Amino acid sequence: MGYTACVHVDLSSTAEKQLAKIPGHIVRKFALWVDLVSVEGLAAARAIPGYRDHVLQGEWKGYRAIRLSAAYRAIYQERQAGTVQLVCVEEVNKHDY
Repeated sequence: MGYTACVHVDLSSTAEKQLAKIPGHIVRKFALWVDLVSVEGLAAARAIPGYRDHVLQGEWKGYRAIRLSAAYRAIYQERQAGTVQLVCVEEVNKHDY
């Protein structure tokens, strides 16, 4: 088993407030994604097609999003802090298509 880089998932205050208001099954799916990223890394999480991890454009350029359901998504950005890879979740909200 090889060494994988340390990944830390950080939630913005906005994301924390949003998670408190959304349905429980969405919160659980998000928590599974956080656990997967923390343990296996972003590459493993991106390999799961159900999350539909993708790059954002426009005002969210430089960010990525995952799909938590047909209506909800989480928006995050990758950052590096020394040897620790940070995944900063900015929002978990209902996506207006």
